[in-house]
Amino acid sequence: MSLYDLFLEPLSYDFMVRALASTVIASAVCAVLSCWLVLIGWSLMGDAVSHAVLPGVVLAYVLGAPFALGAVVFGFLAVALIGVVRDTSRVKEDAAIGIVFTTLFALGLVLISVTPSQTDLNHIIFGNLLGVDTSDLIQIGVLGAITLTLLVLKRRDFTLYAFDPTHAHAIGLNPRVLGAALLGLLALTAVVALQVVGVILVVAMLIIPGATAYLLTDRFGRMLVIAPSFSVLAAVTGLYLSYHLDTASGGMIVLVQGAGFTLVYLFGPRHGIVGKRLARRRRELARG
Repeated sequence: MSLYDLFLEPLSYDFMVRALASTVIASAVCAVLSCWLVLIGWSLMGDAVSHAVLPGVVLAYVLGAPFALGAVVFGFLAVALIGVVRDTSRVKEDAAIGIVFTTLFALGLVLISVTPSQTDLNHIIFGNLLGVDTSDLIQIGVLGAITLTLLVLKRRDFTLYAFDPTHAHAIGLNPRVLGAALLGLLALTAVVALQVVGVILVVAMLIIPGATAYLLTDRFGRMLVIAPSFSVLAAVTGLYLSYHLDTASGGMIVLVQGAGFTLVYLFGPRHGIVGKRLARRRRELARG
């Protein structure tokens, strides 16, 4: 197989060009946000919100409203319900998250099953990357640009909130507002990634890049560079592999990201399991 067949032939199809553009945008936006989710410890919250937006997206489709509006409304609804269950009962937060997001996700599945549609709404669940049309690409681009711009503009405030909410409050920032803003951006990001990997796998794109970067550097500024670089590279690789191997594109993208994380987890220079053992052995030999 020539280099042309490997890299350029897929781009001779318009649907692959749109898929590639959508993949790059979604993977970059998800990766930047994932840095804060990993630092704050919101991995499970990211899972909850990304699943909870499903009924909002379906209802927005029924009403002819923007998907982003339905996603944000149900994203905040999920967080509010989690807080109510946690604060008014003996149920702990992790259990409250599990109850709320599975219930809302089930509601979304029921709504899909009873909603008459000329399009297959199951694509919201599993993604339909190769079916992205021009209007979908525009929506992904606009929402991605809005989310990324807000994250970059407020990165210092979000970073301080992630590391020390008490200090953030002491210097005049409102941790509640910053937390709510991050949750709103999380809901928007979920909409951006829905078309690429679907609701089920969105959480992988929201967690794996940040976790991988966290194992490679101790500086947050570098995380914000490493995470999107890794995510875009893995996503593009997964898309090309799915084309040549005739597999599900969304699943392959996440699989490549998972493989990349595994390599870093094992062989990372600072925090990799093998790397730490080799460093320890070198120190022992040096002492001996």
